[in-house]
Amino acid sequence: MKFITTIVFSISVFVCCAQTKPAWKLVWSDEFNYKGLPDTTKWSYDVGGHGWGNNELQYYTYRKPNNARVENGKLIIEARKEKADSLKYTSARLLTRGKAAWQYGKIEVKAKIPKGRGSWPAIWTLAENMKEWPDDGEIDIMEHVGFHQGYIHGSIHCKKYYHVIGTQKTDTTYIPDCSSAFHVYSLEWDKETIKVAVDGKVFFTFANEHKGYEYWPFDNKMHLILNIAVGGNWGGQKGVDDKTLPWRMEIDYVRVYQQKK
Repeated sequence: MKFITTIVFSISVFVCCAQTKPAWKLVWSDEFNYKGLPDTTKWSYDVGGHGWGNNELQYYTYRKPNNARVENGKLIIEARKEKADSLKYTSARLLTRGKAAWQYGKIEVKAKIPKGRGSWPAIWTLAENMKEWPDDGEIDIMEHVGFHQGYIHGSIHCKKYYHVIGTQKTDTTYIPDCSSAFHVYSLEWDKETIKVAVDGKVFFTFANEHKGYEYWPFDNKMHLILNIAVGGNWGGQKGVDDKTLPWRMEIDYVRVYQQKK
């Protein structure tokens, strides 16, 4: 009787766990199965060269194929040593702002990231209706700085937790072939937890402490950003090796899921 009871209990636990596992529905994607400039129904551009709050050295261009294009089924974001305005580097910063934003869900980006001292590629999100940074929320799914090759960083930023005041919530994982092979960088978040992973392995988790908006603005809708910065307060801490340019971030797909209701 004890043996039968144990079997019944084990089956019940299994069924319960299976029922609580999220069932995901694909709600937005770009598979990059076309050629030319990025799809304007899905992507917009940040443009300019004012340092972007980090003393970055690049000028982000608008619809310039040298910096952002789709070829061979991949989105290519490329930072180059070439003059634009008063700066000597160009790059691209693509985002879904005004096109698509999501409250909770799972974002997956399969990407191969550049290698080179001074490079600072990122896959990240900001609040769709950002009024004040970092108060309204930022989630970094993947950041990589070229002087720390192979180390992938995941972080959150909000009013109470961000790097300028020394309270940033962050963690790293080591992916030695991140610049020679594709990996899936992902974010999964709901009203309680943020999880950042590489190839399905979670390396950074941040939980809602239920202390108010200053600690958790992540109920806001978020849009996605893909970019390569040159130099900057973090990426440029050990200078820029011009010999390693151009830098390319190749993206195989972007997929966004939300839980089925």
